[in-house]
Amino acid sequence: MGCVKLIFFMLYTFLFQLVLSSSLPHLCPEDQALSLLEFKHMFIINPNASHHCYNMITYQEIQSYPRTLLWNKSTDCCSWDGVHCDEMTGQVIELDLSCSQLQGKFHSNTSLFQLSNLKRLDLSYNNFSESLISPNFGEFSSLTHLDLSYSSFTGLIPSEISHLSKLHVLHMGDQYGLSLGPYNFELLLKNLTQLRELNLYSVNISSTIPLNFSSYLTNLYLRYTELRGVLPERVFHLSDLESLDLSRNPQLTVRFPTTKWNSSASLMKLFLYRVNITGRIPESFSHLTSLHELNMRYCNLSGPIPKPLWNSRDLYLGDNSFDGRLEFLSFNISWRQLYSLDFSFNSLTGPIPSDVSGLQNLQSLYLSSNHLNGTIPSWIFSLPSLNTLQLSDNHFSGKIQEFKCKTLFEVDLRQNQLQGPLPNSLLNQPNLKFLDLSHNNISGQIASTICNLKTLTALDLASNNLEGTIPQCLVEMNENLSDLDLSNNSFSGTINTNFSIGNYLTVISLNGNKLTGKVPPSLINCKYLTLLDLGNNQLNDTFPNWLGDLPDLKILSLRSNKLHGPIKSSGNTNLFPQLQIMDLSSNGFSGNLPESLLGNLQAMKKIDESTRTPQYVSGKFAAEYDYLTTITTKGQVYNYVRILASNMIIDLSKNRFEGHIPSIIGDLVGLRTLNLSHNVLEGHIPASLQNLSVLESVDLSSNKISGGIPPQLASLTFLEVLNLSHNHLVGCIPKGKQFDTFDNSSYQGNDGLRGLPLSKHCGGDDQATTPADLDQEEEDSPMINWQAVLMGYGCGLVIGLSVIYIMLSTQYPAWFSRMVVKLEHRITTRMKKHKKRY
Repeated sequence: MGCVKLIFFMLYTFLFQLVLSSSLPHLCPEDQALSLLEFKHMFIINPNASHHCYNMITYQEIQSYPRTLLWNKSTDCCSWDGVHCDEMTGQVIELDLSCSQLQGKFHSNTSLFQLSNLKRLDLSYNNFSESLISPNFGEFSSLTHLDLSYSSFTGLIPSEISHLSKLHVLHMGDQYGLSLGPYNFELLLKNLTQLRELNLYSVNISSTIPLNFSSYLTNLYLRYTELRGVLPERVFHLSDLESLDLSRNPQLTVRFPTTKWNSSASLMKLFLYRVNITGRIPESFSHLTSLHELNMRYCNLSGPIPKPLWNSRDLYLGDNSFDGRLEFLSFNISWRQLYSLDFSFNSLTGPIPSDVSGLQNLQSLYLSSNHLNGTIPSWIFSLPSLNTLQLSDNHFSGKIQEFKCKTLFEVDLRQNQLQGPLPNSLLNQPNLKFLDLSHNNISGQIASTICNLKTLTALDLASNNLEGTIPQCLVEMNENLSDLDLSNNSFSGTINTNFSIGNYLTVISLNGNKLTGKVPPSLINCKYLTLLDLGNNQLNDTFPNWLGDLPDLKILSLRSNKLHGPIKSSGNTNLFPQLQIMDLSSNGFSGNLPESLLGNLQAMKKIDESTRTPQYVSGKFAAEYDYLTTITTKGQVYNYVRILASNMIIDLSKNRFEGHIPSIIGDLVGLRTLNLSHNVLEGHIPASLQNLSVLESVDLSSNKISGGIPPQLASLTFLEVLNLSHNHLVGCIPKGKQFDTFDNSSYQGNDGLRGLPLSKHCGGDDQATTPADLDQEEEDSPMINWQAVLMGYGCGLVIGLSVIYIMLSTQYPAWFSRMVVKLEHRITTRMKKHKKRY
């Protein structure tokens, strides 16, 4: 009995001490506190070091704040923010410094590695200034959770990471050039047999996925990793797999199992955007009963859209080759869970069914770029939570109905045949940011209620039948507006808008209206302006030289107005520093070509190194919102086209410019199109044009340019179009290279030109004669006897006078008179040339 009491007493004492010890704070060892403080002092606190903090698993924002700011010696390190200690030993076992605004170099021998008992370490969303990942991370033998993602690490991920055999979670995704050699990837997956989550977003793996990897995987994120080969089918048979993201790996081939997958019941998220799948979606998808999010855009999929996908909450199947009609929308009963539906950029046909129900939760509908027709059904306008509607580039007709919701964020209905006025409900959306109704038949005036769109960043109503004046309040009341395109309508009146200081406008296009008056001086307040297109109006003003003070202006079009007068020089040498397209054609500008302005065009003084993929000048709101304008190049007018970043164009045609062509144009080595036609320019073609090595189109037609065609222009190997017609050019047309491709139309109206392709031959003279060539010829020619020159001149004069006397006295016909005058002119000109040489 006493023995039992003794045992009970000892057990009671132990439990009491255990409870007491758990209720008291355990001081962490002093050396660990010092290690943490030393690690803290390696970095500065910078709020910009932790931006867009985001949990890739939960899709939730993470709060950014400086966790280490209040760390100090006077308190127990186990109470510090982000630090968690073992309750028994006081050892630091968890350190969470995610989104802590840390900035600085992460040294390979940092004191952090002295915390040898760490089990969880999260350093994500900081800025470690492109530091290398230390091999010492591999010494944390107890680590189960390691997150180094989005913290600006760079270089090769060390193979020592594969020593962390207890890891359950490994996140190392970043955008700063992390790489993982093929062997290291295989080693990583082979050794980390306990992995549940693996995220290597944007890490350059450049290999296949090995056959051997953890069977416990629940989340696998390998987006942007340069994977190749065939995805092992074993991935689809992982019994616990919940999320699979292999997007942006175009060299990776995915073949779905044709029978039921082991992961069918657990898989909730499947992202295979821009992965090579090809063919039809198999019926095995019908077993994915838990699938909520599916993204298989750009996957070369074809055939009809299969029914097994209707359990999804977010369904993205755009940019494939699906065909058929949308009739399935009207009878599916699972739509009530659908939030996002994307069938854009396919080949779907027919009208949208009008008897659809059950889509009350739908927030985003993408059906752009198909072959859909008919009217837009009323159920779409009645969706209570709709925020994104994209139906552009189809064949819809009829009116835009009134929206019942107040939740719209983006509406894109461009390139249809929609008509009628702008609905009032669309102009009273409190959160609308993007509105594009361009290229329709919308008519009427813009109501002043459009000024209620305080959040609007992009407004495109181009190519409609709108009329009246442009509401003055449109940009005055909106501090967010970035892109404004009202081109190709019938707006009239003056541009009386006051562009306020501090606005964010980058695009203003009012081309193709009936606007009058002057270029508004308040445009100088648009400091972010990149494109200004006021062409094809009736503006009556002198050249707005002050626009050159806009630092970001790249595209300026004032074509086809009533602008007039000389373009005056300015003492400011920094005007138009970024300008790459200047179109002042079809106005009434006069005087000499603006030599000082041309000399300021710094952006044209360098050649754009084009990539294999064409780059377009785009808006700031969205990458797909490319700048559009009208340009003339290669003898053709292109309306409403996207602007290549490499486009460098000067068009001063159809004005009254006079004088010579300044040789300073030869400094604009990035120039691709030069059009000075239909002016009254004189003098010679400057040989400096040979410096324009990427020049593709030159039009100097309908001027009074004289002299020869510089043979140096034959070196312009990119030249596709040359128009020198209707000038006073003489001599031989250069031969070789591009000059062998131009036809008669390039030279017609120059009676003094000869050589191919003209019918007048050059004989043995293969090149045209330029002033420079004449000087060289004079230096090389042998001395001519002055007596012979004078005798020839005298004889010619005597003969000429005699012929004139005979003609007058005998009344010879007029044709004979003209012939004699021409003969005398040739002789006199020849003698003068000989006299000049001496």
